[in-house]
Amino acid sequence: MADSDTRLAFVLGTSTGGVGRHVAMLAGGLVRRGHQVVVAGPPDTEEAFGFGRLGARFVPVPISDRPRLRGDLRAVRALRALRGAHAVHAHGLRAGALAALALTGTRTGLVVTLHNAATAGGAIGAVYGILERIVARRADRILVVSPDLGERMAGLGAGYVEAAVVPAPALVPSGRLPEEVRAELGTGDRPVLLTIARLAQQKGLEVLLDVAATLGPGRGPAEPAVRAVFLVAGDGPLREELQGRIDRENLPVRLLGNREDVVDLLGVARALLVPSRWEGQPLNVQEALRAGTPVIATAVGGIPSMVGEAGLLVPYGDVAAMREAVGRVLADDDLARALAEAAARRGGELPGQEQALDAVLAVYGGISRVR
Repeated sequence: MADSDTRLAFVLGTSTGGVGRHVAMLAGGLVRRGHQVVVAGPPDTEEAFGFGRLGARFVPVPISDRPRLRGDLRAVRALRALRGAHAVHAHGLRAGALAALALTGTRTGLVVTLHNAATAGGAIGAVYGILERIVARRADRILVVSPDLGERMAGLGAGYVEAAVVPAPALVPSGRLPEEVRAELGTGDRPVLLTIARLAQQKGLEVLLDVAATLGPGRGPAEPAVRAVFLVAGDGPLREELQGRIDRENLPVRLLGNREDVVDLLGVARALLVPSRWEGQPLNVQEALRAGTPVIATAVGGIPSMVGEAGLLVPYGDVAAMREAVGRVLADDDLARALAEAAARRGGELPGQEQALDAVLAVYGGISRVR
């Protein structure tokens, strides 16, 4: 597709983090390349990411984070306004399914990027299974952030599945650590293990607390690990539960809330700790690699292919393996230095914003050949 005034539309649901940042990057970049861009989503996403300030036209559409029949019907009706676009690019399973229903019977091309796995069970899981089938059968192209998602969608009948390019935006360190972090570090010789995550079930933070419990003062044999502090940047529904356990067990874990200074935190971290149940192409891992910070993570989703040799990977839920990996990085300066060098190399190989824009434009251009 040549750069022009082509009208492109993005659809996203509720987002406070990576998905919204990715859509904002694409929307702003395509506007700069001369395209007319519309973004449709919940009003609070406009407040959080400022699509209008980037030059896109924002259309409020009530796409919630959970299936809600009346709200979903309203969303489908509102999304019908996008039928005249050259391509509609929905982000997330629910946004993709609702866009597919809105575009039924039209020749408007639909691209869906799946950023997360559908991990819910029970009735909600059954609904998500239906949404997956809708997307697999009706989207012209499906972009996935991990190989397992691609295999699942292909198994459901999707004809065109490709890897998504989801780069983290460039971050500039301020050089100023916040007061509460400086207080935790004391004289500067206390090792930091950093986690950047929403405080939610998917992130496996109970494993982080289990590891911290075995490495706290008097709880473990690895002397360098005894002094470590676990800093968690992020907020979410599990904050009260996590803080309660931290207080009861006097764990060396500090919940810092949402942060704008993650690059400064990465600069003082011995390693980024990612205990998640599942991840696609997590922006925080990309940011760590670009900052030259070693990664200790669960070998799930898209993490292994992203990290390569720049970190230590363990099975999800294996507290002993995670603790051993943490202990090695804390106790072995040579290992930590080698991992940091490998992280910086790997970070330099990751795709950037221009490559992501080129990739999606190629996908949009291919829709006309698919139909």
